[in-house]
Amino acid sequence: MTANTEHPSLLDLPPLTADHFAAVEDKVASLLRTGCDVVAMQGEALLPLEACIRSAAAPGSTALNVVSGPYGETFGGWLRACGAEVVTLSAPFTKAVEAGQVAEALRRNPRIGLVSLVHAEAATGNTNPVAEIGEAVRESGALLMLDAVASVGAEPLLTDAWGVDLCVVGGQKALAGPAGVSAVSVSARAWERIAANEQAPRRSYLSLLDWKQRWLDGGRTALPHAPAQLEMLALEQAVDRVAAEGLENSIARHRAASAATRAAARELPGLAPYVVRDQDAAPAATTLRAPEGVDAREVVAAALEADPRVPLQAAAGALAEEMFRVNHYGRAADRTVVADTVRALAAGLRTLDVAGAGTGTSAADGAVRSAEAAWDATPPA
Repeated sequence: MTANTEHPSLLDLPPLTADHFAAVEDKVASLLRTGCDVVAMQGEALLPLEACIRSAAAPGSTALNVVSGPYGETFGGWLRACGAEVVTLSAPFTKAVEAGQVAEALRRNPRIGLVSLVHAEAATGNTNPVAEIGEAVRESGALLMLDAVASVGAEPLLTDAWGVDLCVVGGQKALAGPAGVSAVSVSARAWERIAANEQAPRRSYLSLLDWKQRWLDGGRTALPHAPAQLEMLALEQAVDRVAAEGLENSIARHRAASAATRAAARELPGLAPYVVRDQDAAPAATTLRAPEGVDAREVVAAALEADPRVPLQAAAGALAEEMFRVNHYGRAADRTVVADTVRALAAGLRTLDVAGAGTGTSAADGAVRSAEAAWDATPPA
């Protein structure tokens, strides 16, 4: 059996230096619009998300966990495992959380010291008004932890201006980069809170304090362990590509893809956007409600049978039968990809004999025209 030499450039690479590692972190900081410390952590974004919660949520503290999808639900479990009292603020998955609801929860529970929030929930297709929520959190004196994995590169993310103390991002969605490395920005207030938590992880892969003491405090001159070299290089290339396109152009492209997909869905028989209001819809992914009496997983399977290239994904858990996702993020936030997805959905609905789907391409043609009109009408970022 011969060795695979198709990609020899991926093997036997020179070591990734501390300077290069730090330069990648600086590029991520620029993308996040932050002057705070940024640490590139060597794993998928669940690593820094859990690290943030276990570092900032001390036993006996109180946290407000905003739930607008499955990741918010996950955060609640981690917070309770830390010994924190958790105040849960839930919104229907078909909409966003309102800043006024957060402000009221903070007013009713003045002991809240940490607020955990997902910017955009790709699984449910909604996005939350972080700027307004951040203002309410700042007024209360609490820390704000934000999961921005599905929003970075797809919609505005002004970490410092919005008062985000812990902002976690990954490269695998709108940045069209790797899933195996992620990053977190940490404010000075957050470092103080973490240092005061005697139960914050130490000598652990989950430890933010280890990164601070062994990497940041030393001037980022010596890496604490061997870096995930390929993933770091891929993250740098992804961030560079967004910079070359222009962040505003990337955001506009994702907004257009979302508007086009939602407009087309309203023209296809039996389908409807799962997130009701356009302003609550995440630019990175659109969730669609399946026709009444039709399993959403069957819609996805039939559409992928028509065109296996399109970015459709069945939901999981309790939502699996009623909704599915169009993942128009990264390179899939593209006019042609959206049109192909619409045609595949129309073909799948015809295969399933959904009422109104017809036998020809008229439904698809009308939906594609609506998508293109919505794309053209989307204003720049």
